[in-house]
Amino acid sequence: MKELSDRENLSKNNSDWPFTESEIKLLSNCRLCPRNCGVDRFKLANGYCRSDSEFRISSICIHKGEEPVISGEKGICNVFFPHCNLQCIYCQNAEISQNSKISLPDPIGFDDLIKKICSVLDKTENIVGFVSPSHYVPQMLAIIRGLKDVGRMPKFVYNSNGYDKIETIKMLDGIIDVFLPDFKYLDENVAFEYSGAKDYPRVATLAIKEMYFQKGSALHLDDRGIAESGLIIRHLVLPGLVNQSIEVLKLIAEEISISLNISLMSQYYPTDSVKNHKNLNRILNPEEYQTVVDAFHELGFYRGWIQETESNATYRPDFSEDEPFENNVKPAGQKI
Repeated sequence: MKELSDRENLSKNNSDWPFTESEIKLLSNCRLCPRNCGVDRFKLANGYCRSDSEFRISSICIHKGEEPVISGEKGICNVFFPHCNLQCIYCQNAEISQNSKISLPDPIGFDDLIKKICSVLDKTENIVGFVSPSHYVPQMLAIIRGLKDVGRMPKFVYNSNGYDKIETIKMLDGIIDVFLPDFKYLDENVAFEYSGAKDYPRVATLAIKEMYFQKGSALHLDDRGIAESGLIIRHLVLPGLVNQSIEVLKLIAEEISISLNISLMSQYYPTDSVKNHKNLNRILNPEEYQTVVDAFHELGFYRGWIQETESNATYRPDFSEDEPFENNVKPAGQKI
């Protein structure tokens, strides 16, 4: 890897070096996410996410299991970044998200990366989704420019865990078409125990409010029913945490809008890492999920999607395969 001083002298238009000057500064003193590590990622990968400045991708694949307005019939081209700025003990994508246990994939050349995305994009609804992008925002922005440079104009989805700095979300105004954040919980102790981030409730609330400021509550669709612009908030209902789910919905209703599109997910399944956990060692039972769905309606929400409670057996990725979501052939949820 070249030293930073050498890279700063390279033209940002050079295909081997697609970062802007501002992105160089962001990566050389990384405070992209709320961890605020301050690491020079051109030289080290020892921040919280253990990620450097290279283009490292865990998977580029077609995913047909997102919400119907995202997946459509053909699916979305999802770009999965490795590691994560949260370390949720129940993570469904643990194969690629664990910072300490999972080695980073080999870097890929920028031109090859753009070609790969284009080849997958050709088979989809012309949407690119960036999954767990919070700590890879400069790389994501470079990819967006790279696609536009070769004449591709897909819609772009920012699919994050919600643990995003408001300053970073502001950088994406006018660039991201659809925000697709998680909103996990509002209890600081639960956030610390389950995700290692006591400040998650405050940070996620501010980030999602900024997304709402940019997009509003309306979800704009094309004539095929595919999302062109908007905000969809995802909430995964966890076993034993029904009250947290209801509190999240209450906050959205009281402080943001009941007109937002909410995706209530029942697809949780216990991974090996939580087999001894008092709450997370089992699937969600139908009564728990129905209680949250009832609260959704009681609070006045009327836009969104719900899932069958059997969905825990459906949406399991296998990142050892070229197509980790090959078995996910139906969209995640039925419209409310």
